[in-house]
Amino acid sequence: MNIQSRSPEPIIELARVEKVYRGGGRGVGFPALSGVDLRIGAGELVAITGPSGSGKTTIINLIAGIDRPTAGTVTVAGRRLDQMTEDQLAAWRGRTIGIVFQFFQLLPTLTAVENAALPLDLARLGPARERKAAASRQLAAVGLADRGDRLPVELSGGEQQRVAIARAMACAPPVLLGDEPTGNLDTALARDMFNLFKTLNGGGTTVVYVTHDQGLAALASRVISVRDGLIVGDTADRIGARR
Repeated sequence: MNIQSRSPEPIIELARVEKVYRGGGRGVGFPALSGVDLRIGAGELVAITGPSGSGKTTIINLIAGIDRPTAGTVTVAGRRLDQMTEDQLAAWRGRTIGIVFQFFQLLPTLTAVENAALPLDLARLGPARERKAAASRQLAAVGLADRGDRLPVELSGGEQQRVAIARAMACAPPVLLGDEPTGNLDTALARDMFNLFKTLNGGGTTVVYVTHDQGLAALASRVISVRDGLIVGDTADRIGARR
């Protein structure tokens, strides 16, 4: 299926992408994606949904440059990821991609503001005082202005996920990815997280998130359905057909 975005110049494009994970003593491969074409325009808010093992997380990992395609091309923000070295990918990812995971992945010995400042610290972006101030502003943006000195263990699950979002947005990347970002949250907190995504999207950030929750997926402006390594549905197609 050839999937087109609503923008003529996509910020994310996968072309004829295949991904086979190698494993097992006999070298048997598991095909996670089987020829995926996907275009996502700058500023879109997109949910990717499908059953476990369908390939949706693999799509997120390819967009982030965490995985490399077995075949096909992956282009994000004008760069061909499949042609970049690991060092180039790491530097590019720090400037271009923010990632929010299901299991928060906060460092337990660092405070909320120190966790939020990690991408800035790793990239050595400005003096330490300015990095901390920028991280504090991101925490304030997610409603945690008064929790910056707390360790993760002192925060609720919802607060920890907000810190993870602040960390993902520390370098103001143009693309925010979420891999089941609300999987450990109850329904009310999941809606809160979505509202944060929607606010960031309203500011121009392209947001793409994976979810099992059909209700949460339906809140996005575009829903892509994945099954057996193929894109089997895209609400952008229906929108285009009505025009």
